Amino acid sequence: MSIALLFPGQGSQTVGMGRVLYEKSARARKLFEEAEAVLGIPLRQYMFEGPPEMLKRTSITQPALYVHGYVVAVERGIEPAAVAGHSLGEFTALAVAGVFEFVEGLHLVKIRAEAMQAACDEKPGTMAAIIGLPNDVVERLCQEITEGVVVPANYNSPGQIVVSGDIAAVEALIPRAKAAGARLAKKLEVNGAFHSPLMASAREKLAAAIAATPFRAPRHAIYPNVTARATKDPHQLKELLTEQLTAPVRWAQTLQNMWEDGIRTFYELGPGNVLVGLVKRTLSEAEAVAYDV
Repeated sequence: MSIALLFPGQGSQTVGMGRVLYEKSARARKLFEEAEAVLGIPLRQYMFEGPPEMLKRTSITQPALYVHGYVVAVERGIEPAAVAGHSLGEFTALAVAGVFEFVEGLHLVKIRAEAMQAACDEKPGTMAAIIGLPNDVVERLCQEITEGVVVPANYNSPGQIVVSGDIAAVEALIPRAKAAGARLAKKLEVNGAFHSPLMASAREKLAAAIAATPFRAPRHAIYPNVTARATKDPHQLKELLTEQLTAPVRWAQTLQNMWEDGIRTFYELGPGNVLVGLVKRTLSEAEAVAYDV
């Protein structure tokens, strides 16, 4: 039975993540120590002990998730047919598939996280979850907003979309979504408009780093967020990873395409089980399991 490995993005982090791996495996300890040398921050302290508010910082969260997901994959040694990652998780998926080395990917994640934090500081934005409306209705509502930019950012599962953009625009969308029949329309506790045009400055900084990093043909099929379609073309992967910062994460479409391509078992590698929940809401017959050690 074909297996896909899935790697989570921001929001899945939790204090204590990675501690068991570090304590039980010399290989894991080596990877954690390499990561701290690259990042120049006490990553293990933030991951193992917190405090939670530090672990929530984009510049810490993203490297923490990347390192944790990669170490779990190495320790598990599962040979998949395909890999995918939600937002930041796509970097982990590419590293696990051999598109770039662990440290090369960590350099990119560091630049991405710092650039996104800077973009949030330069132009504050926010995001909101909209549950219970079809995609086309949410897309139309976004287009009708005149208070600023707001766009679909994450197509997480059927009927669950996250929108992203200017604070005033997102706040204007929420009551309109409720009036259109949404079961839930709620702002998220984030400090930026991820996967929206407000990330344009971060995309420019990341694009230069991606262009300078050699991408190799992956060992497994990869389903990028931007297209949700399988590819093994390193040139296409490089282009799509650059585009990803300002484009929506087509996660529900990714899962549906994986199913159509014969994937029946999904393993989430990282803290929590957010992606397992999305698999179960999108593919009722699929097997989905989360591993954090």
